[in-house]
Amino acid sequence: MPGKMLNMSRFREAGLVFFIVIVCAAVQARNREFLTGLNIGNLLTNTAVLSILSVGMMMVLLTGGIDLSIGATMAFSGMVSALTVRANPEIAVPLVILEGALIGAAAGLVIGVLVSRFSILPIIASLGMMNVIRGLTYLVSGGAWVSAYQMSDKFKALATGRVFGVNNLIIIAVVIYLLFYCFINYTRTGRRIYAVGSSPEAAEVIGLPKKRIVTLVYVLMGFLAGLGGVLWVAKFASAQGDTAAGYEMNVIASCVLGGVSVSGGRGKVSGLVLGVLLFGILANALPLVNVSPFWQQGIQGLVILLAIITNVLIKRNNDRGVLRRRVL
Repeated sequence: MPGKMLNMSRFREAGLVFFIVIVCAAVQARNREFLTGLNIGNLLTNTAVLSILSVGMMMVLLTGGIDLSIGATMAFSGMVSALTVRANPEIAVPLVILEGALIGAAAGLVIGVLVSRFSILPIIASLGMMNVIRGLTYLVSGGAWVSAYQMSDKFKALATGRVFGVNNLIIIAVVIYLLFYCFINYTRTGRRIYAVGSSPEAAEVIGLPKKRIVTLVYVLMGFLAGLGGVLWVAKFASAQGDTAAGYEMNVIASCVLGGVSVSGGRGKVSGLVLGVLLFGILANALPLVNVSPFWQQGIQGLVILLAIITNVLIKRNNDRGVLRRRVL
């Protein structure tokens, strides 16, 4: 049995691909519109922001942490960006993006310091910041919305524009994934992130800058959440105080589906891509086959639970295999 579970670990991504193919075939049999170019483009566009945020969440999870404030960070950065555009219609879009991303990075820095320097549990620190940031969002907006007609066309084109027929959101997501892949796999800092999550005590013993690494991943998560907030507001042409409420659960679920361990130290970019794609497919496909919204949540939850159980079984049997080799 342990040998079979080790093989399951090695071929997990192949299993995800197989499951994705089965789901796509089943949905296509029910609705011929599913695998059309138009729907695939919509699926990828709608999943782009989720993809970007999942990159940041993967880094946080790799260190054994979690960030529940990203939905609030998206709302705050998106609202400030929308207010900036409303007040300065001619402002350059890259400046608006930078503003939103830096706001997110500042929020991430606060959480990172609370976790790394004051040893506050990540779930407590991020929950506290979530409420603080939501409050700030309502404070700066006065409880009002910023609607489409108050935003410049060039700002809205950030999410609706295309390059060689490909939506801007998809291009941004792909660029971020390529940068992240190189960072996490080919830099010393990327390897240290895995090391800190795999064994925090050992990381400190061998002299790794654990506190700086932990702070860094929350800053990067906040930066991407701030960017995601700007893209979200541009896509929906609306900024509200409750924007992206609960969206952090979708992000965490996508990471778990992709094989990222919530206990830290385990996860691959390729698996993350598949997890995000599977979550996006489920969100896109279930309405197409007329599944009730209540059943949609239940089905998504069931798939996530199966992914978590699989991760636990793989980790347990891998640990047993390592222990057995040491004993023998």
